Amino acid sequence: VAHEYFHNWSGNRVTCRDWFQLSLKEGFTVFRDAEFSADMGSRTVKRVEDVSFLRTLQFAEDASPMAHPVRPDSYMEISNFYTLTIYEKGAEVVRMIRELLGPEMFRKGSDLYFERHDGQAVTTEDFVKAMEDASGVDLTQFRRWYSYAGTPVLNVSGAYDADSEVYSLTVRQSCPPTPECADKPAFHIPLRIALLDDQGQHLPLRLKATKQQPADELVLDVTEAEQTFEFVGLSQQPFPSLLRGFSAPVKMKFEYTRDQLLFQMTRDTDGFNRWNAAQELATGVIDDLLSARQEGQSATPDQRLIKAYGDILAAAISDAESVRELDQAMVARILALPSEAYLAEQYETIDVDGIHAVREALADTLAVEHAASFARLYHLCQSDEPYQPTADAIARRALKNLCLAYLMRLQGDKGEEALRICHAQFEQSSNMTDIDMALRLLVNGEQSGIDEIREQALAAFYDKWRHESLVVNQWFTIQATATRAGALQRVEALMKHSAFDIRNPNKVRAVIGAFCNGNPVNFHQIDGEGYRFLADQVITLDRLNPQIASRLLTLLTRWRRYDSDRQPLMKAQLQRIASQANLSKDVYEVVTKSL
Repeated sequence: VAHEYFHNWSGNRVTCRDWFQLSLKEGFTVFRDAEFSADMGSRTVKRVEDVSFLRTLQFAEDASPMAHPVRPDSYMEISNFYTLTIYEKGAEVVRMIRELLGPEMFRKGSDLYFERHDGQAVTTEDFVKAMEDASGVDLTQFRRWYSYAGTPVLNVSGAYDADSEVYSLTVRQSCPPTPECADKPAFHIPLRIALLDDQGQHLPLRLKATKQQPADELVLDVTEAEQTFEFVGLSQQPFPSLLRGFSAPVKMKFEYTRDQLLFQMTRDTDGFNRWNAAQELATGVIDDLLSARQEGQSATPDQRLIKAYGDILAAAISDAESVRELDQAMVARILALPSEAYLAEQYETIDVDGIHAVREALADTLAVEHAASFARLYHLCQSDEPYQPTADAIARRALKNLCLAYLMRLQGDKGEEALRICHAQFEQSSNMTDIDMALRLLVNGEQSGIDEIREQALAAFYDKWRHESLVVNQWFTIQATATRAGALQRVEALMKHSAFDIRNPNKVRAVIGAFCNGNPVNFHQIDGEGYRFLADQVITLDRLNPQIASRLLTLLTRWRRYDSDRQPLMKAQLQRIASQANLSKDVYEVVTKSL
């Protein structure tokens, strides 16, 4: 709602001169609606949500055959440019301008932009020029973000000289080849940093050979292929807190040890970096387990991760019992393991089955090790108060449902108790958030006796909400994304349900899109039936709705990222689609760029 409302300014009062400027209205508006949502709730959690989405999906798009700049130079079918790059990366480009200018000058530039161009059709150049004129900051090199595709990589290293009390930070940037350009010049990248002492307190930042006053945080202007920044007056080795708030849409590599990541999880003053450290620590442990599995060896999770989760749970329980100062939504985010989609993007060759197996095993281990703490925290987050859409209430529900998700992994007596709690939440809750989560867990649960409860819950949910189309879409999606065996057969059965209509794009997304995008272990079954199913639907939909057909096709375009058994199966379905007569321009463009 906020997004469409903000289009009254960025899109209507000032609009695009041509389709190549699409991000001028969409990227800017995504940035503005994100800021509104951050103001209404937890700013850190909103940033975590947005970056999770960007790193999982837009980064994948930037590494695919369909990669394109934020301001493309050409197109075959404009519908194919309503992409995550236009929207999400476009918003990040606007955010970087604010990082470079500061909030005050950014607001001044925005006001000038609307004042200067009210009622006009303009370009991204007009937007950037308004920012330059208002602030006096030269953004010439920054404009490259509009012209080149791909996700830049920052390789960062640090060195401390105790004798001179100087800490040197060396940054090397690169960007992989993309369809429009193989060799790219350096970008202008805002790198927000802080240096912390061994207690997590800020050390004063003073750049060598500058008149800059000491500060807790700085935004470094990374403009060269390789740069070194020297910080003086440091009497102890600092801990570098880098890319704070995710100040640029880049992949950053810094050789943090696991002990350093543990420190950052609990001591960093930047909430985003605390969450990111937890994700990186868990990703490293999952990588260990995956490597062992691929080598035919058994392995146990790093106990430092298990203990870290226990410490976070203990702190959350203590807080819930007394002061209630912690951001419970942030705690829930930190305790959630990286998604399978995010993990997949960390590998050149995606091991679908391995990623699923080791992530599930790690989650099961965490559930067993901390069962009592998850149960205690779940009950502490329960509330008899009427439903409220406030930030605190939303956070409490998020943490409660995170705990329930871990509890539903338990077996035996504890598993039966978790099932009882989950079933009670489904039947007794008065809000859709809790009911939806309980139903999802019932659909995926494996406890003894759950089958009958599951079917009863699905039937009751549908019977109650059958006249609410959007809620029925949730009902479809919950079943389509269930990871139990036989998922494709369930999806094919759902497509025969009276509430499903392949001519309705939302129904297509809720069933076909949800299965293909949100159920990787079943979509990528080694028999290739998931690929055959998707190709069948794309061929059918191309005659009904070419736009949604081309978007569904995206998964097959990444066929080169998978193992040697799956590659030919995926490619064969692309070729089958390509051989169809009278393909739409939408689908034809995606297929031909992918083969």
